[in-house]
Amino acid sequence: MSKSIEELKSLTTQIRRDILRMVHAVNSGHPGGSLGCTEYFTALYGKVMNYKLPFTMEGKNEDLFFLSNGHISPVYYSTLSRFGFFPVSELATFRKLNTRLQGHPTTHDNLPGVRIASGSLGQGLSVAIGAALGKKLDGDQSLVYTLHGDGELQEGQIWEALMFAAAKKVDNIIATIDYNGRQIDGDTDDVLSLGDLHAKLEAFGWNVLNEKNGNDLEAVISILERAKAETGNGKPVAIILHTEMGYGVDFMTGTHAWHGKAPNDEQLDTAFKQLYLEAPADY
Repeated sequence: MSKSIEELKSLTTQIRRDILRMVHAVNSGHPGGSLGCTEYFTALYGKVMNYKLPFTMEGKNEDLFFLSNGHISPVYYSTLSRFGFFPVSELATFRKLNTRLQGHPTTHDNLPGVRIASGSLGQGLSVAIGAALGKKLDGDQSLVYTLHGDGELQEGQIWEALMFAAAKKVDNIIATIDYNGRQIDGDTDDVLSLGDLHAKLEAFGWNVLNEKNGNDLEAVISILERAKAETGNGKPVAIILHTEMGYGVDFMTGTHAWHGKAPNDEQLDTAFKQLYLEAPADY
Protein backbone atom coordinates (compact mmCIF):
# COMPACT_ATOMS: atom_id res chain seq x y z
CA MET A 1 0.00 0.00 0.00
CA SER A 2 1.31 3.44 -0.95
CA LYS A 3 2.39 5.58 2.00
CA SER A 4 1.27 9.16 2.52
CA ILE A 5 3.74 12.05 2.50
CA GLU A 6 3.44 12.33 6.28
CA GLU A 7 4.18 8.63 6.69
CA LEU A 8 7.20 8.94 4.42
CA LYS A 9 8.46 11.96 6.35
CA SER A 10 8.27 9.93 9.55
CA LEU A 11 10.08 7.14 7.77
CA THR A 12 12.97 9.47 6.89
CA THR A 13 13.42 10.09 10.61
CA GLN A 14 13.32 6.37 11.31
CA ILE A 15 15.88 5.68 8.59
CA ARG A 16 18.16 8.32 10.08
CA ARG A 17 17.84 6.62 13.47
CA ASP A 18 18.73 3.31 11.81
CA ILE A 19 21.79 4.83 10.15
CA LEU A 20 23.18 6.16 13.41
CA ARG A 21 22.37 3.00 15.34
CA MET A 22 24.16 0.86 12.74
CA VAL A 23 27.40 2.82 12.62
CA HIS A 24 27.44 3.38 16.39
CA ALA A 25 27.13 -0.34 17.12
CA VAL A 26 30.34 -1.18 15.28
CA ASN A 27 32.10 2.19 15.58
CA SER A 28 32.55 2.33 11.81
CA GLY A 29 30.70 3.33 8.68
CA HIS A 30 29.66 6.45 6.84
CA PRO A 31 26.84 8.41 8.48
CA GLY A 32 27.35 11.83 6.87
CA GLY A 33 26.39 11.11 3.29
CA SER A 34 23.82 8.56 4.40
CA LEU A 35 21.95 11.14 6.47
CA GLY A 36 22.12 13.61 3.60
CA CYS A 37 20.58 11.19 1.08
CA THR A 38 17.68 9.92 3.19
CA GLU A 39 15.01 11.94 1.39
CA TYR A 40 16.29 10.71 -1.97
CA PHE A 41 16.05 7.05 -0.98
CA THR A 42 12.66 7.49 0.68
CA ALA A 43 11.29 9.30 -2.37
CA LEU A 44 12.72 6.75 -4.78
CA TYR A 45 11.46 3.64 -3.02
CA GLY A 46 8.36 5.21 -1.49
CA LYS A 47 6.87 7.08 -4.44
CA VAL A 48 8.83 7.09 -7.67
CA MET A 49 10.43 3.79 -8.63
CA ASN A 50 8.45 0.85 -9.99
CA TYR A 51 9.87 -2.31 -8.41
CA LYS A 52 8.63 -5.74 -7.43
CA LEU A 53 8.90 -7.99 -4.40
CA PRO A 54 10.15 -10.59 -3.90
CA PHE A 55 13.39 -9.31 -5.37
CA THR A 56 14.90 -10.87 -8.50
CA MET A 57 18.35 -10.08 -9.81
CA GLU A 58 17.09 -9.80 -13.42
CA GLY A 59 14.55 -7.09 -12.64
CA LYS A 60 12.59 -7.60 -15.85
CA ASN A 61 9.79 -5.12 -16.47
CA GLU A 62 10.68 -3.12 -13.38
CA ASP A 63 12.87 -0.12 -12.65
CA LEU A 64 16.41 -0.75 -11.43
CA PHE A 65 18.55 1.20 -8.98
CA PHE A 66 22.34 1.17 -8.73
CA LEU A 67 24.16 2.82 -5.83
CA SER A 68 27.53 3.96 -7.14
CA ASN A 69 28.90 5.67 -4.01
CA GLY A 70 28.59 2.44 -2.03
CA HIS A 71 30.07 3.75 1.19
CA ILE A 72 26.66 5.25 2.08
CA SER A 73 25.41 1.70 2.52
CA PRO A 74 23.68 2.45 5.87
CA VAL A 75 20.94 4.51 4.20
CA TYR A 76 20.64 1.92 1.43
CA TYR A 77 20.29 -1.01 3.82
CA SER A 78 17.83 0.79 6.08
CA THR A 79 15.67 1.81 3.12
CA LEU A 80 15.63 -1.69 1.66
CA SER A 81 14.65 -3.23 4.97
CA ARG A 82 11.98 -0.64 5.72
CA PHE A 83 10.41 -1.25 2.30
CA GLY A 84 10.31 -5.01 2.78
CA PHE A 85 13.32 -6.38 0.91
CA PHE A 86 14.65 -8.15 4.01
CA PRO A 87 13.86 -8.13 7.76
CA VAL A 88 14.56 -4.91 9.65
CA SER A 89 16.17 -7.01 12.40
CA GLU A 90 19.04 -7.81 10.02
CA LEU A 91 20.23 -4.21 10.32
CA ALA A 92 21.74 -5.27 13.66
CA THR A 93 24.33 -7.33 11.74
CA PHE A 94 25.80 -4.34 9.85
CA ARG A 95 29.56 -4.70 9.36
CA LYS A 96 29.77 -7.72 11.65
CA LEU A 97 31.36 -11.09 10.88
CA ASN A 98 29.42 -13.22 8.37
CA THR A 99 26.91 -10.46 7.69
CA ARG A 100 25.19 -9.80 4.39
CA LEU A 101 25.30 -6.09 5.26
CA GLN A 102 28.94 -5.36 4.56
CA GLY A 103 30.49 -1.90 4.74
CA HIS A 104 30.10 -1.59 0.99
CA PRO A 105 27.26 -3.47 -0.74
CA THR A 106 28.18 -6.78 -2.35
CA THR A 107 26.25 -9.42 -4.27
CA HIS A 108 27.84 -12.72 -3.28
CA ASP A 109 25.60 -13.15 -0.22
CA ASN A 110 22.44 -12.45 -2.25
CA LEU A 111 21.15 -9.53 -0.21
CA PRO A 112 17.77 -8.59 -1.74
CA GLY A 113 17.86 -5.21 -3.45
CA VAL A 114 21.58 -5.18 -4.23
CA ARG A 115 22.53 -5.87 -7.85
CA ILE A 116 26.17 -4.73 -7.93
CA ALA A 117 29.15 -4.46 -5.61
CA SER A 118 29.99 -0.78 -5.23
CA GLY A 119 33.02 -0.48 -3.03
CA SER A 120 35.15 1.25 -5.66
CA LEU A 121 33.88 4.65 -6.71
CA GLY A 122 33.23 5.62 -10.31
CA GLN A 123 31.82 2.36 -11.65
CA GLY A 124 28.08 2.58 -11.01
CA LEU A 125 27.19 4.70 -14.02
CA SER A 126 28.91 2.33 -16.43
CA VAL A 127 27.01 -0.64 -14.98
CA ALA A 128 23.73 1.25 -15.05
CA ILE A 129 24.20 2.22 -18.70
CA GLY A 130 24.75 -1.43 -19.56
CA ALA A 131 21.53 -2.35 -17.76
CA ALA A 132 19.67 0.46 -19.51
CA LEU A 133 20.88 -0.73 -22.92
CA GLY A 134 19.84 -4.27 -21.98
CA LYS A 135 16.33 -3.04 -21.26
CA LYS A 136 16.20 -1.36 -24.65
CA LEU A 137 17.25 -4.58 -26.37
CA ASP A 138 14.54 -6.46 -24.45
CA GLY A 139 11.85 -3.93 -25.30
CA ASP A 140 11.52 -3.24 -21.57
CA GLN A 141 10.14 0.28 -21.02
CA SER A 142 11.34 0.47 -17.41
CA LEU A 143 13.91 2.97 -16.18
CA VAL A 144 17.33 2.74 -14.54
CA TYR A 145 18.26 5.03 -11.64
CA THR A 146 21.72 5.72 -10.23
CA LEU A 147 23.10 7.76 -7.35
CA HIS A 148 26.57 9.28 -7.24
CA GLY A 149 28.57 11.43 -4.84
CA ASP A 150 29.87 14.77 -6.06
CA GLY A 151 33.39 13.81 -5.00
CA GLU A 152 32.95 10.63 -7.04
CA LEU A 153 32.76 12.78 -10.16
CA GLN A 154 36.50 13.30 -9.80
CA GLU A 155 36.85 9.74 -11.17
CA GLY A 156 37.60 9.61 -14.89
CA GLN A 157 35.41 6.59 -15.60
CA ILE A 158 32.34 8.67 -14.75
CA TRP A 159 33.10 11.05 -17.59
CA GLU A 160 33.70 8.24 -20.08
CA ALA A 161 30.29 6.85 -19.13
CA LEU A 162 28.64 10.26 -19.40
CA MET A 163 30.04 10.68 -22.90
CA PHE A 164 28.97 7.17 -23.95
CA ALA A 165 25.41 7.50 -22.66
CA ALA A 166 24.79 10.69 -24.61
CA ALA A 167 26.46 9.40 -27.78
CA LYS A 168 24.34 6.23 -27.74
CA LYS A 169 21.14 8.07 -26.74
CA VAL A 170 20.63 6.06 -23.55
CA ASP A 171 17.48 7.95 -22.63
CA ASN A 172 16.05 5.48 -20.12
CA ILE A 173 18.48 6.39 -17.34
CA ILE A 174 18.26 8.99 -14.55
CA ALA A 175 21.57 9.68 -12.79
CA THR A 176 21.39 11.73 -9.60
CA ILE A 177 24.42 13.48 -8.11
CA ASP A 178 24.36 14.02 -4.36
CA TYR A 179 25.80 17.52 -4.44
CA ASN A 180 26.67 18.18 -0.79
CA GLY A 181 29.99 19.89 -1.50
CA ARG A 182 31.98 17.66 0.84
CA GLN A 183 34.10 14.53 0.61
CA ILE A 184 36.40 12.58 2.90
CA ASP A 185 39.31 15.07 2.73
CA GLY A 186 37.34 18.32 2.92
CA ASP A 187 35.18 20.55 0.78
CA THR A 188 34.93 19.35 -2.80
CA ASP A 189 35.84 22.81 -4.09
CA ASP A 190 39.11 22.64 -2.14
CA VAL A 191 40.00 19.04 -3.04
CA LEU A 192 39.20 19.27 -6.75
CA SER A 193 36.49 21.66 -7.84
CA LEU A 194 33.82 20.42 -10.25
CA GLY A 195 33.38 23.94 -11.60
CA ASP A 196 30.09 24.57 -13.38
CA LEU A 197 28.76 21.03 -13.16
CA HIS A 198 25.47 21.85 -14.84
CA ALA A 199 27.25 23.30 -17.88
CA LYS A 200 29.68 20.39 -18.02
CA LEU A 201 26.93 17.77 -17.98
CA GLU A 202 25.01 19.66 -20.65
CA ALA A 203 28.17 19.91 -22.76
CA PHE A 204 28.43 16.12 -22.52
CA GLY A 205 24.95 15.86 -24.02
CA TRP A 206 22.81 15.24 -20.96
CA ASN A 207 19.47 16.75 -20.02
CA VAL A 208 20.26 18.34 -16.66
CA LEU A 209 17.84 19.21 -13.85
CA ASN A 210 18.64 20.97 -10.57
CA GLU A 211 17.03 20.75 -7.17
CA LYS A 212 18.33 23.06 -4.45
CA ASN A 213 16.22 21.51 -1.69
CA GLY A 214 17.53 17.96 -1.66
CA ASN A 215 16.49 17.46 1.96
CA ASP A 216 12.86 18.41 1.29
CA LEU A 217 11.02 15.16 0.63
CA GLU A 218 8.28 16.67 -1.51
CA ALA A 219 10.84 18.61 -3.59
CA VAL A 220 12.84 15.41 -4.17
CA ILE A 221 9.74 13.49 -5.24
CA SER A 222 8.85 16.34 -7.61
CA ILE A 223 12.28 16.49 -9.29
CA LEU A 224 12.38 12.71 -9.71
CA GLU A 225 8.92 12.73 -11.29
CA ARG A 226 10.00 15.57 -13.57
CA ALA A 227 13.07 13.57 -14.55
CA LYS A 228 10.87 10.56 -15.40
CA ALA A 229 8.83 12.80 -17.70
CA GLU A 230 12.03 13.84 -19.49
CA THR A 231 13.10 10.28 -20.35
CA GLY A 232 12.57 8.80 -23.81
CA ASN A 233 13.57 12.00 -25.58
CA GLY A 234 16.94 10.91 -26.94
CA LYS A 235 19.06 12.18 -24.03
CA PRO A 236 20.06 10.66 -20.68
CA VAL A 237 18.80 12.64 -17.69
CA ALA A 238 20.87 13.93 -14.76
CA ILE A 239 19.70 15.51 -11.51
CA ILE A 240 22.01 17.72 -9.48
CA LEU A 241 20.53 17.27 -6.01
CA HIS A 242 21.82 19.73 -3.42
CA THR A 243 21.87 18.10 0.01
CA GLU A 244 23.51 18.70 3.39
CA MET A 245 25.91 16.07 4.68
CA GLY A 246 24.76 14.93 8.12
CA TYR A 247 21.28 16.42 7.70
CA GLY A 248 18.99 15.93 10.68
CA VAL A 249 21.73 16.07 13.32
CA ASP A 250 22.98 19.59 13.99
CA PHE A 251 26.53 18.71 15.06
CA MET A 252 27.04 16.58 11.93
CA THR A 253 26.20 19.33 9.43
CA GLY A 254 28.45 22.03 8.01
CA THR A 255 31.52 19.79 8.03
CA HIS A 256 33.08 16.80 6.32
CA ALA A 257 34.15 15.35 9.68
CA TRP A 258 31.28 12.84 9.78
CA HIS A 259 31.90 11.44 6.32
CA GLY A 260 33.21 8.23 7.84
CA LYS A 261 33.08 8.54 11.63
CA ALA A 262 30.62 6.96 14.05
CA PRO A 263 29.04 8.79 17.02
CA ASN A 264 29.89 7.77 20.58
CA ASP A 265 27.23 6.94 23.20
CA GLU A 266 26.64 10.53 24.25
CA GLN A 267 26.52 11.79 20.66
CA LEU A 268 24.07 9.05 19.70
CA ASP A 269 21.78 10.06 22.55
CA THR A 270 21.95 13.71 21.47
CA ALA A 271 21.20 12.78 17.88
CA PHE A 272 18.23 10.60 18.82
CA LYS A 273 16.72 13.49 20.78
CA GLN A 274 16.88 15.54 17.58
CA LEU A 275 15.44 12.65 15.53
CA TYR A 276 12.46 12.22 17.81
CA LEU A 277 9.59 9.87 16.96
CA GLU A 278 6.62 9.30 19.24
CA ALA A 279 6.64 5.60 18.40
CA PRO A 280 10.06 4.68 17.01
CA ALA A 281 10.38 1.25 15.43
CA ASP A 282 14.08 0.84 16.20
CA TYR A 283 15.43 -2.63 15.56
